[in-house]
Amino acid sequence: MMANFPLGLIALLVVSILIYFGVAQRVLDRMRLSDRAALAIIVAIIAGSFVDIPISSRITINLGGLVAVGLAVYVLAGAGTLYEKIRAIAAAVITALALFIAARYLGAEPENMFIDPIYIYPLVAGVVGYLAGRSRRGAFFAAITAVLALDIAQYFYLVNSGVRGIVHIGGAGAFDSLILAGILAVLLAELIGETLERIQGGPKTEGRSEELIRNLREPEPSRKPMEEGKKMQEHESEPRKPDEDKKDGDDSGERGDIDA
Repeated sequence: MMANFPLGLIALLVVSILIYFGVAQRVLDRMRLSDRAALAIIVAIIAGSFVDIPISSRITINLGGLVAVGLAVYVLAGAGTLYEKIRAIAAAVITALALFIAARYLGAEPENMFIDPIYIYPLVAGVVGYLAGRSRRGAFFAAITAVLALDIAQYFYLVNSGVRGIVHIGGAGAFDSLILAGILAVLLAELIGETLERIQGGPKTEGRSEELIRNLREPEPSRKPMEEGKKMQEHESEPRKPDEDKKDGDDSGERGDIDA
């Protein structure tokens, strides 16, 4: 039974366990995600993986895959610099080209491949995504969007060649490839990136703002908005203090008149 269970869902369950026990906290902090948000997104991806939204008679979009792509866009939006965003987009293009080449030379059908495409595509996307994107956010975005681009290209291939069939964008085998590619890209970025940072004595500082450097060294928890909310409440309460002091003064004055 486990052999027939989608690899993408198994990987998501493993990641959920790691998040629950706090093992993935550093990665989540770098990607601006809290534990609860990450777990909620994983639940949404798993639930959505069973839902295919029909777009036409020949194409459907998997809701779980759509959530994963949305997460990739969110992660890219949280990139620290414009350069990192541009590099992530360029990495996505490079990774997509690598997948197109792999699909062309490995064979169009799974039986023609020496290895199952469920493994080869995530492997190519994860490795190339990291090498081109470098950062955790860039690697994740590149790997996810590259697999999606390959799926879309498959649809146009079927249309142009006149082959009958239905393409499940982000679903079926592509869902597993998409999830595994994203996880592998982040894993490589974390392991290799962390090792390089330790060798260099910390993250690179050239061309980066002090705030970004500080956050790279000590990632701000994703609960920061709550902390800012508390600070705002404290700030709003400050103007009342003089009134309270005045009120206390009036009360003391009244007591003084009574005593007198």
